[in-house]
Order: sequence, then structure tokens, then C-alpha cells
Amino acid sequence: MADRGEVARRVFATCRLVGIETVAVYSDVDSHAPHVTEADYAVHLPGNTPAATYLQTAALIGAAQRSGANALHPGTGMLAEDPDFAAAVVEAGLIWVGPPAATLRTLTCKTEAKKLVAEADVPVLPTFTSPEEVPGFPVLIKPSSGTGGAGMRVVRDAAALVEAIASTRREIGGEVFCEPYVSNVRHIEVPVLADVQGAVVPFGERECSVQRRYQKIVEETPSPAVDPGLREELCRAAIVAVRALGYVGAGAVEFLLDANGGFWFLELTPTLQADHAVTECVSGYDLVRLQLLVAEGGSLPMPGPPPIRGHAIEVRVCAEDPAYAWLPAAGTLHRFAVPDVAGSFRPLPQPGLRLDAGVTDGSVVGMHHDPMLAKLIAWAPSRQEAARMLASALARAQLHGVVSNRDLLVRVLRHHSFRAGDVDTGFLDQHPEVFAPLLSSVDAVRLSCLAAALAGAAARRASAPVLASLPSGWRNVPSGSQTAVYDGPTGPVEVGYRMNRHGGLAGWWVRAVDPEELDLAGLGQAPVDEHPPIVVVQASGERVVLNVQGIRLTVLVHRVGDVSYVDSPEGSVALREISRFPLPAPEASESSLIAPLPGAVRRVLVVPGQRVRAGELLLTLEAMKLEHPVHAPSAGVVASLPVHPGTEVDTGELLAVLEPE
Repeated sequence: MADRGEVARRVFATCRLVGIETVAVYSDVDSHAPHVTEADYAVHLPGNTPAATYLQTAALIGAAQRSGANALHPGTGMLAEDPDFAAAVVEAGLIWVGPPAATLRTLTCKTEAKKLVAEADVPVLPTFTSPEEVPGFPVLIKPSSGTGGAGMRVVRDAAALVEAIASTRREIGGEVFCEPYVSNVRHIEVPVLADVQGAVVPFGERECSVQRRYQKIVEETPSPAVDPGLREELCRAAIVAVRALGYVGAGAVEFLLDANGGFWFLELTPTLQADHAVTECVSGYDLVRLQLLVAEGGSLPMPGPPPIRGHAIEVRVCAEDPAYAWLPAAGTLHRFAVPDVAGSFRPLPQPGLRLDAGVTDGSVVGMHHDPMLAKLIAWAPSRQEAARMLASALARAQLHGVVSNRDLLVRVLRHHSFRAGDVDTGFLDQHPEVFAPLLSSVDAVRLSCLAAALAGAAARRASAPVLASLPSGWRNVPSGSQTAVYDGPTGPVEVGYRMNRHGGLAGWWVRAVDPEELDLAGLGQAPVDEHPPIVVVQASGERVVLNVQGIRLTVLVHRVGDVSYVDSPEGSVALREISRFPLPAPEASESSLIAPLPGAVRRVLVVPGQRVRAGELLLTLEAMKLEHPVHAPSAGVVASLPVHPGTEVDTGELLAVLEPE
């Protein structure tokens, strides 16, 4: 298996089912990853970066030969689309689980693929390979090869086109083309399987319109915009495209669909797509099993498209911060728990929740791979039931240790436009309200802060070496205030509460604290307005039950070091307790540019002593398969540049010092 994470786990699950032994490969940082422990055999690839490990053709083929494997599955990454890799696998005497290398060579040139499909009378958008050919605007610049949305950008006037094309070429290191930009369209794909005997079977359609940076984050089948007649047209066009391109194996034919039912071919993606689980739910077929069958030269066991059973929706849970330009997050995943999961990595026998995850409790989310943690799928008799089930499970999941896009996904699934099926590729731009955290009401945040303080006190009393049965806080004056300060999502807050002689909550408050005037020694001394009374029904180190005006609310608290991860029906929040005696920290100069995330320096575009303009690109960081720019905040002179291409940095490390002019 020439891939990692949840993709490898998914393939291994089917291999176990059909009696095929499995071999995993792993980098240094993946030595204890779940896909490694689940394989029958595992081969180490020295190094950490994908280029040094999972993308090394010779090392991967060598691992297969050393372990005695007779077939190689490329997963869903770059190697699955690489014709040179496919050819090398076959030349080594191994079975290649994918389309022929010749077909992949055609698909790597998107303009050539579009030409062949157009000759077969499948609708395509016009293609322009030079600025002089473009007849009107807006247009979309696209790389001639590659996937994942990298390098795509919209240009709305002729004045910006030449520079935009040149900039995109520099960014991707290859050729580009233009096509008319069509707004308010849906991204629809038709999953297909084709065998060597010439049979091509489409599996309905998938709606993939909710995207960020041209990458899908919510997928479903069937599409709420596709009726049986249109479905038949799309599937017929997909079959024609597959045959025109000489395709064999599992893949997806991708289309743009407008509001009037018109559609255009985009590309044929030659992999088992990440959203194949929704298709497995509604069809009942194990697509990995069929993929392996085709690779062995077998015939597909069904005469035509299988009937659709109910509705399935999938979300991609990623370690990234949607509210901060989708910045990827790294760190240790202290807890990863999703409630009510019925199964993983295989088709479900009946409607329910399916979780395909590449991580478990304690997994380290590093900077070298994409930020996807898991795919969560809900299958139900109707679309409304599937959306409700999926949103509820996500909202109640415990995701502790790294920032994730969970809150955004829940808000999308609960949004009235999504529930009505009114989505297109601009959904996130049209609805900025989905970027708000679930835990957004002031009262809910206050209750979470109080629960964290009560749980912290209970945990300290439970672990006290003496007098553990006595309540915490004041001994001679039980009514005295107890306080804690947390750094929360909006800055430092003070949590205070008073207990009566019977151990009940006599009063409480949560107030913002000015970080510039933070004086822990004087906390609890200033007069405050207490919040309406509540009753503490139970308080332990991990569970606090509050009675709020006659309504019981259970809050779960998971403390790791000085951070309390608080989960309630209202939402989740991470609160870092500020020490009463903090150690002095070095202050960074205002002219210092520090790394916003862990990563490797990819490009350095300036040298010490160089004058730069405000907004000028200084360098880029590569993290989780994305390149993140670092711009000059103001005009100045580069005084210091302690990094170079290839330097690995952690969050907060110095990248450059820029002295203002």
C-alpha cells in the first residue's frame, strides 16, 4: 500500500475481508500510526517528508518486493495519478491497482483529455492556452495537470490576465490554461468502475459543491438538484467519457452543473475518491473490493447502475482553522471520540454513522501531510435525517488537542440553505455566518468557564494527599471567593465563585480581564456583578452537572496539562489556565516576523539588507501539502534572515527581522 492514514486503513479493511495479506509503509513520524499497526507487515521508509518517503518510487517498489507482495495499491494521493509510477510498478512485475499508465498520461494533460471527451460529444467548456485567445471575462486559470485546486484563480479583466498566468506558472512550476468562469454552479461527479472486458458501470452522482479553496469538504448522494432524467444524462455522459479515454478501474467523472440542468465535463479523476463511502452506503457495494477485482482482470458483477437506497452525506474533519484563513493546525490529538458510530471502513449493513479515521487518541498531527483527520458519514432513509444525524454526532464529538473545522461543518449541515438543497460552489462565500463557533452565546461560554473551574477544583481535591474530603478554597471563611483565570477564545477571563457552608454554590461570575493589566494576586478582590444563581448537582474532575433555572445541563471536562477541553450540548471550547506565578517570557520585537504554524521553509525571496514594500512576499512555508505566504507587514529593510529553504520551524520561531524605514 503506497499511501498512509485513513486511506490505507480503508484498503486494509477490505483486504482482510477477502483474504489478502497487507503491507504498510511508514515514515519516521508514522512509526506508531494506526495504519501501520493494522497491517500484516510494515516496511520503514527513512525520513519524514512525503518527497523522501511516500513519493519515492524506488523505495515503494523495493518495499513491495522485499515483503513478497504481488500487487501495489497507490491509494488516493499523487502516485495514483502518476503514469511513470504506474509503469514502474508493472515493469517490476507487480499488479497495478489502477488505470493503465497510457491512460494516466492522457489524463495528466487536462486539455488533451477535454479534447478527446469533446470529440465524443460530451459537453466541455472552451479551453484557451494563451491570453490572446481569451474572448471575454471572467475566466478561471487552471493547471494543465494536478489535482486538489492548487493554482486555480479567477481573473475578471484583461489587464490582470498576463501577470496572473505568469504568477500561476511560477507557483505550480508548470503550464496552465484558461476556461470561462461559470458562477453559481454545482460540482457534480459520477463515480464509475470499468473493467478490462469493456463494461462501464456508473454509481449515480455525488454532490460536491460545498468547498474551500476548490477542495471538497461536504459530499452527498444523491444530489438534491438531480432528478432521474438528469441522472440518466449525467451517467450516460460519464460512460462516453470513460470509453473515450480508454479508462479501466475506479474513478470519478467530474462535471459542472448549472441551475438549468446544463452540464460540462471537467476531468476524470483516476482514483478511488475520498468520498466513495457515501456511494458505498446507498449502493451496498464495497468499491475497494470491486477495484481489486478489476485489477486482477475480473468482470464487474452487476449488469448496470445499482439502485439508490436512501441518502448519505459525508464531511471531512480537518485539523485547520476556518476562521483564520484555513490555517492548518498541528499537535497531539489528546482525544478523538465520535458518539454512536455503527461501523468503520466498510459498507454498513443498515442506516447509521460510519467513521473512516486516520487518527486515534494520542495521534500526533504533523506538518508533513494533509490536515484531514477523518471522514464521518451518515446514511439514512432521507436527506433531512442524514443531515440531522451527522450534525448531531459532530456537535457531540470530543476533538481535543488541535483546532478543527468541526464547528463550521455543523453550522453548514444545520444551515437553512443547505437543508433546502440550495448549494453551489460559492456556498461558504455566500454564508459567512457558518464561520462562527458553535459556542457563541455569552451565557453558554460563561457556563463552560464555570464548569472548567469547578472540575479543576474537584480534581485537585481528589488528588490531595491529605484532607481530600474537605471542600477546596478557604478554611476559616467558607464564603470567601475562589477564582481562576483562563485564556479563552476571546482572551483572558476571570472565573469566580463562592460556596456556602453546605457546599452549595452561593454565587458566581465570569468577567473579561484586560491582558495588559492582568494581576493574579488581586483576583477576586474587585467588586463584580454576580450572574443569576444556579445549582451544582454534581462536580467531579471530568463531569459537571448544573441546574440552570430548572434545566439540567451536563458538561464534560477533559484536562490535559493546563488546558481544559470543555464539551457541552451548546458546543466546545478549550480553556488554558493562566498560572498565578507565570515565568517571564521573552518578548518578540515588533519588527520580528514569526512562524504562524509549524512547517518547512520552501522559498526565500529576499536577502538581508534588501528593501521591501508593504505586502511584498518574503518567503513561504510548506505545511500539510499547502504553501503559506509570509508577507512584509510594512515597508522596511530585511535586517536578519535566520532561515533558508528546507529549514523546519515550529510555531512562534523567528523567520525574519524587518526594520521599518
